[in-house]
Amino acid sequence: MSENKLLRKIFLGLTAIGPGLFLIGYNIGTGSVTTMAKSGAEHGMTLTWALVLSCIFTYVLMVAYGKTTLVTGKTALFNIKTNFKYGKVLAIYILIALVVGELLALMGIFGIVSDLIREASLILWGGEGFSTLNITIVLVVALYALLWFGRYKSFEKVLVFLVILMGISFITVFIMVKPSISELLGGLVPSIPKTPGSLQLIAAMAGTTCSAAVFIMRSTVVAEKGWNINHLKEEKRDAAVSASMMFFLSLVIMAVSAGTLHVMGLKLNTTIEMISLFEPIGGKVAAFILILGIVGAGISTVFPIVLIAPWLISDYTGKERNIKSPMYRILGLIGILFGFGMQFISTTPPLLMIFSQAFQALILPAVAIPIMILINRKSLMNQQTAGTKMNFSLIAVILFSFITSYFAIAGFL
Repeated sequence: MSENKLLRKIFLGLTAIGPGLFLIGYNIGTGSVTTMAKSGAEHGMTLTWALVLSCIFTYVLMVAYGKTTLVTGKTALFNIKTNFKYGKVLAIYILIALVVGELLALMGIFGIVSDLIREASLILWGGEGFSTLNITIVLVVALYALLWFGRYKSFEKVLVFLVILMGISFITVFIMVKPSISELLGGLVPSIPKTPGSLQLIAAMAGTTCSAAVFIMRSTVVAEKGWNINHLKEEKRDAAVSASMMFFLSLVIMAVSAGTLHVMGLKLNTTIEMISLFEPIGGKVAAFILILGIVGAGISTVFPIVLIAPWLISDYTGKERNIKSPMYRILGLIGILFGFGMQFISTTPPLLMIFSQAFQALILPAVAIPIMILINRKSLMNQQTAGTKMNFSLIAVILFSFITSYFAIAGFL
């Protein structure tokens, strides 16, 4: 009975973290799984420092964007559009760049999830398994039906379940693998591997964790929660829990990969290599734990991505967010149809995911610089302007954003 009460308290505590948990479900998706797993496979724990910095700066920007929304009552793109001379141009650039980046990621997500479900069908029944096209059709229809009939609070509850499922799955395998603590700590020493693709991988780690989309969406979900300036403490605590859980889950994924794929010499270029995370442990149960975790991570990311275009348009125009409106339903349908993209592209889903996450890093300066200006504008923030600590942190974020953008460009070239 006492254990049941404890589990119930934990679950209620998690469901109380609205915006933060929503963003964990959005942030820790197949992009994070793929990027962190590839990092662990190719470089062990040597890039832990990049994850630490990304999560610290994620917290800083989440607090900054959340606070600005609490004070002004307006969402991010609307504030950018109305408070800068060329604000409309900048806001439209951010909107388009985020939507393009997220649609690329969506194609990779559906590719990875359908591949893993097909692999599960092979384990269960043998033969050729389910067709990835048929799996994609079922996923698209089912998820769009949930979008059509659902509400924001419904998505929040689904995400709670998927985030908990994902977390338990990866923590379970972390315990099974038992990675070296000394190797984990050694990864905190900054170093950049001199191997092809390492700069793009670092940019992808920053792009998937310290994601521009997270901060823009942060203001929207804070507004959706109905919070105001009296909820500033809750907003900071929510951001801290969110960033901490992002770090912990990402570190677990990287450590699991370092303890398995890295030892086996695999590079994680195909979805099926992800199953190899559990090969040293063996058995169908282990494979299903992995599949559940990654599928949960993928589906938890689909809802926010599909909603990102209409949400950002509502953000830009300052209009009400109503997921049952024609705009949301039409754009949601267009967005989810991109799930079929991997059926027509020759590259593998993990490689597309790495590319899309590195692309996200290029947008970070465009969201880091404006928020530093806005949060220091007294006419906008009144007595709630940024202090010395926040300003110092934002300068560090901006420098980090330029470095990771350079890494992304160098990786692409």
